[in-house]
Amino acid sequence: MTQQEAFNILKTGVNVYITGAAGSGKTHLLNMYIEYLKDHDVEVGITASTGIAATHMGGTTIHSWTGLGIRNFLSPFDLESMQEKQYLWKRMEKVRVLIIDEVSMLHHFRLDLVDEILKAFKRNDAPFGGIQVILCGDFFQLPPVSRYGEPVPKFIYHSDAWKNGGFNICYLEEQFRHNDDVSIRVLNDIRGSRVDEGTMNHVRKRFRSNGGTSNDDGEEVIMLGENGPLAGVKPTRLYTHNVDVDSVNEAELRSLLGDVAVYDMDTTGKENLVETLKKGCLAAESLKLKVGAKVMFVKNNFDVGYANGTLGVVREVEGFSGGPVVETLSGKLIDVPMESWTIEEDGKVKAELRQYPLRLAWAITVHKSQGMSLDAVEVDLSKSFEKGMGYVALSRVRSWNGLTILGFNDKALLVDAEVLAYDKQLRDKSLAAKRILYEMQEGKTLTIGQDAFIRSIAPAYVFEQKVENGAIVKGKKKKEKPPKPTTFQKTLELLKEKIPLKDIAEHREMTEATILNHVEKLLEEHQIELKEVEYIKKGISAKKFGEIEKSLKYFYEKNGDMKLGPVKNALGPNVSYRDIQLVRIFVEK
Repeated sequence: MTQQEAFNILKTGVNVYITGAAGSGKTHLLNMYIEYLKDHDVEVGITASTGIAATHMGGTTIHSWTGLGIRNFLSPFDLESMQEKQYLWKRMEKVRVLIIDEVSMLHHFRLDLVDEILKAFKRNDAPFGGIQVILCGDFFQLPPVSRYGEPVPKFIYHSDAWKNGGFNICYLEEQFRHNDDVSIRVLNDIRGSRVDEGTMNHVRKRFRSNGGTSNDDGEEVIMLGENGPLAGVKPTRLYTHNVDVDSVNEAELRSLLGDVAVYDMDTTGKENLVETLKKGCLAAESLKLKVGAKVMFVKNNFDVGYANGTLGVVREVEGFSGGPVVETLSGKLIDVPMESWTIEEDGKVKAELRQYPLRLAWAITVHKSQGMSLDAVEVDLSKSFEKGMGYVALSRVRSWNGLTILGFNDKALLVDAEVLAYDKQLRDKSLAAKRILYEMQEGKTLTIGQDAFIRSIAPAYVFEQKVENGAIVKGKKKKEKPPKPTTFQKTLELLKEKIPLKDIAEHREMTEATILNHVEKLLEEHQIELKEVEYIKKGISAKKFGEIEKSLKYFYEKNGDMKLGPVKNALGPNVSYRDIQLVRIFVEK
């Protein structure tokens, strides 16, 4: 099935399970549907089984969204207590569509709990309280992880909610991540449990156990990305265990010159609640950084400009806010604010952690990599303990030539036999859904059904109707609610009034680096003209401005970009990242 065919099915309002091989565009399809719903002012719950997966759509975890938290079951008292929370009532009352991504890692009993919660809040015994539910994932990837004391986890297709939900299957067949035949061949062989000598020959050519740049046959292992050789690019390392990830990250940190900056976590609340928070929080209890450290953000803050999973490099260990300054891979400079993680009951904070939302990221676990697309990867599968680990790890890299395998064991390339058998059923059901779709198109009922569904979940909208051959071919909204001002628009208003940069930052309770990010965005979107922000140049001398401008132009001609790090390295300690970012705004590209 193509993305467009699946998109047409989603718009009819039926419950859907979207699946397909790694790189088949599942998350992109979800984002298409989310945009469609938001265009019609439909309230949609955007969630995933993990925090990193949720960030690909700007959402949160299903555990947080439902208020379920870390519970494994719900008593009548639990449900009653949840229904006393005003914020949950508002959320459940408004929601019309719920999306859950990466459901392979969601416990079957937790999907049943989501179903139970929605029925209770919606006062409706229909599956999931009568709202549309979109599940997305791939059972060939990592299964749910079980903690001590939890029920034995199974895939969600073992749940009552799955069996009663009437899910239409959309099995995506296109391939968008992998750009070479070898990647597709190897991954399809693993997925179909058809690994043979031909498959292993391709795998062996990427194997490097000698610590050098050659494979075990003495052939050089060349790292190639989408744009050619990856010279100078340090691949992300994937490991199956946290202990190996920590070891690599600590060694890389030690290899950097300069002093270590230590940021200790602040906590308040009862000890047992604090410990619960720590277990569910990716931020380090004691965060150790140096200038040049590779890091990953572990929390969403879209106003400041990062999401859970955003990668970057530490440029300063003490910025304006007192914390680290990080340059993201896109070149954005972020003066990282302290973030808070809380447990709330009855509107009161019972426990809280405060820490900078970063962790070292030279290496990450295979589990945390699920959903990522990477140019260069070094993967060690020698301690694989779960079927599907090898498939997930090898499918992260865009090109087979961007992959180096440091080791693997007998379990690394295995897939679950039960999943393999169930996959055949999913493919058959997807073909059946596709046939029904084309029958609706031929009978001219598809557009009518899609229009009826969007009307039913967007009642605030008034539609004009245009009927041709008995079918509604156009639905147009007459009335729209005035949009709320965005964080960029709030900054825009202050810039229009010629408020000094420092005062805007203070008024908005943000750093100057964040306000400069806003300025760049506003200029990019043509919401303000360059001449209107000329006044902010007064904060830097003409001589320093000229030096920075010259350096930025040099690196732009050399590298094709204006990242801050190379300029800072070239000009030294007398020039700040804030000054470089400010000058970059005025340099013609």
